[in-house]
Amino acid sequence: MRRSVLLLAILATPAVAQRRPAAPMLDQAFDARIDSVMTTWKVPGIGIAVVKGNQVVFIKGYGYKDLGQKAPVTKDTKFAIGSVTKSFAVTGLAVQATQGKLEWDAPVRRYLPDFQMFDAVVTERMTPRDLVIHRSGLPRHDLMWGGGTFTREEIYQRLRYLEPTKDFRSVWQYQNLMYLTAGYLSGKIEGKSWEAVIRERVFQPLGMTTADFSVTDLQRSADYSYGYARLPSDSVVKLPYRNLDAIGPAGSINASPAEMIRYVTMHLNQGAFEGREVISAAAAREMQSPQMVIPVPQPPGAGGVDLGHEQYGMGFFVGSYRGRKMVHHGGNIDGFSAEVNFLPNDSLGVVVLTNLNGTPTRDFIPFMIYDRLLGLPPLDWSGRYKTVADRARARQDSARARDVASRVANTTPSHALADFAGVYSHPGYGDIRITITDGKLAFGYSSFQLAMEHFHYDVFETTPRSPAQPTRWKVQFLSDMTGAVSGLTIPVEPALKPILFARPKKVDP
Repeated sequence: MRRSVLLLAILATPAVAQRRPAAPMLDQAFDARIDSVMTTWKVPGIGIAVVKGNQVVFIKGYGYKDLGQKAPVTKDTKFAIGSVTKSFAVTGLAVQATQGKLEWDAPVRRYLPDFQMFDAVVTERMTPRDLVIHRSGLPRHDLMWGGGTFTREEIYQRLRYLEPTKDFRSVWQYQNLMYLTAGYLSGKIEGKSWEAVIRERVFQPLGMTTADFSVTDLQRSADYSYGYARLPSDSVVKLPYRNLDAIGPAGSINASPAEMIRYVTMHLNQGAFEGREVISAAAAREMQSPQMVIPVPQPPGAGGVDLGHEQYGMGFFVGSYRGRKMVHHGGNIDGFSAEVNFLPNDSLGVVVLTNLNGTPTRDFIPFMIYDRLLGLPPLDWSGRYKTVADRARARQDSARARDVASRVANTTPSHALADFAGVYSHPGYGDIRITITDGKLAFGYSSFQLAMEHFHYDVFETTPRSPAQPTRWKVQFLSDMTGAVSGLTIPVEPALKPILFARPKKVDP
């Protein structure tokens, strides 16, 4: 039985719905292809919207927003859009720049006098443009915000303790914390929250009346989706929502296909929506123009020669699809994957919202649509991405096997377990608490409470949070010259050496 749900209303007013032109190639055969993709990739639900010029030509929901209740996705079903939020943060800043409230290339410290990075030169020279094009020199440092207990202000104040891996402005490195800072700056300029800026400067002009900024608000909505994950066994399980309030400008927005296509329409039309300027045409062009070269990915992905080398604009990736300029950004957050994608020179744009964790279907469904609407010979994008995904899984399995094989058998810790218990601190990341539960060490950081297993010597390994979130961390305990346990290291940032958390020294009375 077909799982697609035809959506009869296209936008908010009947007049818009009545003048909607047909998309002749997005027919029942296309529906069947999407159903096949969903079966192959185990995606519970997808919302798709397509715009041509100023007109929404296609909008449908497929599958379910709630698997347990078999509740169908509709045009108004809200999904978490993850890092697609970044382009909203830049759009808000672009409005402020047009109004003369912000200069892209002025020092951040002009607007945030207390702004401070690890390096004094970077502190003085960082600009709003640097914040949003991923050239700060910092690697991701995602654990710092991923636990969800620091406030936005606390994260901002801790940036000064995070070590860079590259020289300032030398290399593109994707960075969520700099987007938090950009949004924080945007709010400070107007003396209000970043959320208020985006609601007033972006949501309201576009008529995005139900879009929100928090999973708390999402769950109060009339029509919203749960998030899911695909297990190695290929079964699908529901994931708890992750609260992103603190890191909001980097990834917290929730919105529906019907509202997201309005946003894409605005960018596709150089900043204008329904005859009104939301951002200037110059700002729209700047966002869609390359600002920073992205290193060539290794190994090559599924695109081959059909996807050109990508660069980064301002809140958008800029590349090409089969010789046509392509602008896009994806988002992944627990239980959801999203994509906005448009071909500015062809006046075509696509929104894909899914409720499956990390699914590449959001990446290639726009390509399937472009092939049909542009009359291009169709390519088997699902098959291509499946090959790449299978290879990636094999590499992960191999890496885990090598890791297990590296374990030295029959070793014991150098101390009794009680000696390892305590608080270990890093000025940026905060505290790790090691406790003993049921005779074993337990790892506590922020909202993460994980069991630990002895690996070898003074190295322990955290157990995964769940089968859907299988990350394991190696924790190595260190001793000082007296033999006392003095700290621990944990390789939570792949681009850096393991992060040191020190144990406060005992002071004799």
